[in-house]
Amino acid sequence: MQTLYALETGGQIITPEESVKILQKHFSQSRQLFAYLIYFITELAGYAETHSRLKSGKHLPTHEDRNINTKLAGNQVIQKILEDASYQKSLKTDKPQLLDNTELVKKLYLELIETEEYKKYICLQERDKKSEKEIIDFIFLDLLLPNESFIAYLEDTFTNWDDDSEVMVQLLAGYFNKPQSYNLQEMLSKEKLEFAKTLLLTAQEKKEVTMDMIKPKLKNWEPDRIAAIDMILMRMGVCEFLYFETIPPKVTINEYIDLAKEYSTNQSGQFVNGILDNIHKDLLREDKLHKVNFKNQGTVNKE
Repeated sequence: MQTLYALETGGQIITPEESVKILQKHFSQSRQLFAYLIYFITELAGYAETHSRLKSGKHLPTHEDRNINTKLAGNQVIQKILEDASYQKSLKTDKPQLLDNTELVKKLYLELIETEEYKKYICLQERDKKSEKEIIDFIFLDLLLPNESFIAYLEDTFTNWDDDSEVMVQLLAGYFNKPQSYNLQEMLSKEKLEFAKTLLLTAQEKKEVTMDMIKPKLKNWEPDRIAAIDMILMRMGVCEFLYFETIPPKVTINEYIDLAKEYSTNQSGQFVNGILDNIHKDLLREDKLHKVNFKNQGTVNKE
């Protein structure tokens, strides 16, 4: 959806090969954002040792300065991340460490150590899997995400943060459970990547076919008065009806309703639902819902 929107609002004529390259660039940006979020959290945890060194190295350190708790730096989840070969490779390819964030790490660490959750964590004598993960979840969900400085930094550094933030939250939740089971160089499976490419190319090549099905349902609305995102979503939905054999139509409709609500206007969910549902009913009534695998087709007629 985002790639189609960028392509069609840009006003340039793009070849299919160039479209796929832009899609892959968007995926790369998402991967880089994901790598950075992981890196930032490891840096925040590791700052416990830096803080300890700074305090104990003062001219006249107090007893408290000499005894800063560094338990967080040895957090089991963090250690698994740091030891993971995929993460180490990500540091070399995505290079999140090149972004200057030292002051932000320090600021957020100092906020963290004042929280009750952190104080309870460092008071635990033993390390157990549950508490080790809980403090990392707390850092991300309750310390970083609500923090205006952190979010402002992400928005300034990653243009895709607003679009990808919800997905990043879901991905990190799974990643913290089993960090060493993730391949950070291949966040999408080959099947999902192929699906994304095929849907993109289908929506482009079959634009006329899908528009001919959508326009009669618009009633008094002119196509150029409809939000571009809504039109793209409806075209993608019709493509799934016609050319994607394994996707049930009801699943398609529900997915595009959610996307319309998330990315377009308040009324878009209901609008997209009405158009797609009408087209689906027509296809069923006219016995035209015979899905064709677009990848194996040369051309497909409007029927």
